[in-house]
Amino acid sequence: MARRYDEASRDVESDHTLVDRARRGDQEGCRLLVERYERRVIGLAYGLLGDRSDAEDVAQEAFLRAFRGLRSFRGQSAFKTWLFTIVVNTARSHRQSRERRREEASGGAVDFETTAAPESLDSQVIARDRVRQAMATLPPELREAVVLRDVQGLEYREIAEALDVPIGTVESRIFRGRARLRQALTAEPVNEGV
Repeated sequence: MARRYDEASRDVESDHTLVDRARRGDQEGCRLLVERYERRVIGLAYGLLGDRSDAEDVAQEAFLRAFRGLRSFRGQSAFKTWLFTIVVNTARSHRQSRERRREEASGGAVDFETTAAPESLDSQVIARDRVRQAMATLPPELREAVVLRDVQGLEYREIAEALDVPIGTVESRIFRGRARLRQALTAEPVNEGV
């Protein structure tokens, strides 16, 4: 247990050092922060949006926003939490923009087309696709909380900070999100025609 604390404190100190370097305009400090968090940021954005290309765009935009606003980061929370807050907000903006474009392109009616996984895929790919599809059915506020907890591994306090909501709201969203996912994943497929 003590070892885990020591490792976590080294990571925090290391983040603070890199943030200080980045604030001073040190490009290597910026690069190291991106390198450290890039996979997690893309993973978070993917979990929120469900599209790899959109996730990469959001990750890039989130890092740009973070480095532009680095002077406003006071260190009251972990850099990771602050960065994930930016990712969540960037993903929200991206999702709203994407939905607006779809509505405009379709004359106001959004077509939520779903595709079934080909039968030739192995069970792991099919299971992953089912989870992705189930996640896509969650309202954004539930999806954000579940992804931050179950995919990114943030603590409830960190999620509350990232989403700017009380911890009780985080607990409720995670509980309801997990319940909806469980229902979606355990429901038998409906056979609509014979």
